[in-house]
Amino acid sequence: MTKGSRDEGESMAYDLITMGRIGVDLYPLQAGVPLAQVTSFGKFLGGSATNVAVAAARLGRTTAVITRTGDDPFGAYLHDALRAFGVDDRWVTSVPGLPTPVTFCEIFPPDDFPLYFYRQPKAPDLEIEVGELNLDAIAAARVFWVTGTGLSEEPSRTATLTALAHRKGTGTTVFDLDWRPMFWRDPEAARPFYAEALRHTTVAVGNLDEVEIATGTREPHAAARALLDAGVRLAVVKQGPKGVLAVGADGAVVEVPPLPVTVLNGLGAGDAFGGSLCHGLLADRDLETTLRSANAAGAIVASRLECSSAMPTSDEVAAALAAGAVR
Repeated sequence: MTKGSRDEGESMAYDLITMGRIGVDLYPLQAGVPLAQVTSFGKFLGGSATNVAVAAARLGRTTAVITRTGDDPFGAYLHDALRAFGVDDRWVTSVPGLPTPVTFCEIFPPDDFPLYFYRQPKAPDLEIEVGELNLDAIAAARVFWVTGTGLSEEPSRTATLTALAHRKGTGTTVFDLDWRPMFWRDPEAARPFYAEALRHTTVAVGNLDEVEIATGTREPHAAARALLDAGVRLAVVKQGPKGVLAVGADGAVVEVPPLPVTVLNGLGAGDAFGGSLCHGLLADRDLETTLRSANAAGAIVASRLECSSAMPTSDEVAAALAAGAVR
């Protein structure tokens, strides 16, 4: 990142800044076909932190993402896509010598979507360094979102923890537990870094596998309590077909069922949930309304092929809630 890119827009406080993964999703245009037999693909903006920023932007929020790409045509495509979605790309910079990551998937509805990550020799988004961060902008953001993947390697790990510590408990700081074991050389080493991140976090979000890494238990209520004990003020546990559980430090306990949907591609649903969760927190909605809207956003994306370009608008979320299902 150049000095100029760090100085631009310093007076602007974003609704949401996310930090983490970016890449190109190459998704088959044929469902139920093994990757070896797929003949055509669609190209989409991808990466969990990036998708969350897109999801919130589609709901009317001012968003930016901190990440890095390769200095290549795929990197240029990602900049164009971010701008088209209304996400500020001023803190998206290139890393010479590293290719922009690509991700393939297979689509076997309703619940089998294997992912194949191509992030060798190293993903540029793991090359975010402390000295490149606009810490003032991070501190000023109403919501700051980081992911577990950002803790998997240096220098991204130190940059992520430094950004979290700089927030000093201001605003809403969300830790997406985002457990991807293939990104860790030693998965058993993840827990201490997760614990350090949780100390600076106000909201933790994860599925059962992810909360188990963070807390040592996958029982939803026990995991939520453990996340609260680790320092967060709101623990959100995604339980798959059982819906979502949220437990607050104020004693609030909310559990909402999933919205019925015919799943086409479940990838990206969690990112839509995250963007909508941020939207609800920013709007100071009650917890149940926030979770129901986030569930609806996730269900809408699950009913569509792509991730980023599938993120719903507020009107689409409202229509799905009114209908009681995604049709």
